[in-house]
Amino acid sequence: MINILLEGYGINADYLYDDLKKYILPNYSVAVMAFSFRDSDVNNSADWNLLYSKEKGIYYRGIVSGFTAYGISENNIKFVNYFEDTKEFAKQKIENADIVYFLGGLPDRMMDRIKEFGLVDVLRKHNGIVMGYSAGAVIQLSEYHLSPDHDYPEFQYYDGLGYLDDFYLEVHYENTKVQDEAIERVLAERGKTVYATALMSGGIIVDNGNIKLLGDVKTFDMPVGC
Repeated sequence: MINILLEGYGINADYLYDDLKKYILPNYSVAVMAFSFRDSDVNNSADWNLLYSKEKGIYYRGIVSGFTAYGISENNIKFVNYFEDTKEFAKQKIENADIVYFLGGLPDRMMDRIKEFGLVDVLRKHNGIVMGYSAGAVIQLSEYHLSPDHDYPEFQYYDGLGYLDDFYLEVHYENTKVQDEAIERVLAERGKTVYATALMSGGIIVDNGNIKLLGDVKTFDMPVGC
């Protein structure tokens, strides 16, 4: 399995393109898991469309253009629609895709909706490429942490989809005190490496267990400052 963990939806950024073009091939199809939206922003299909639809979505073009830069046809990029897709149709989109792409937002709410649709098993069985940014990166881990921010006021661990179990991930890393304290806590409590992808300039590829760091990524194996 190939796992790609990124900072944002600019997946064709200069620091990523040469490495990702080996994996994102022109004949591939993509299932975009648009399940990570905030409840305060999206309450119905009309709200969802304002974010992700081809006609109105403010994020649609940025997401799609990342893949078309690698030669993938826009027609081969399907968004999984929480409000309009049946559970079976959502499952079919995932099973027919070469790439499953998890968007940023709220990873715990994305996981809730994945469970609601009964998609945990079909996602775990996907044997192609799994990729995502921000929330869509951390959800690929067996367990992930979130350092405090405006969405999550307290440090907490959460269950992910379980593709990766050897490390933890601090996204949007800016060397802040709150982030460093979260990393130190993970190191002390879980005893595993923490990779910190710098804000909008870091990424990770895990190719059948082989880890490659892209751009600006810091590795923490011991408490910060040691």
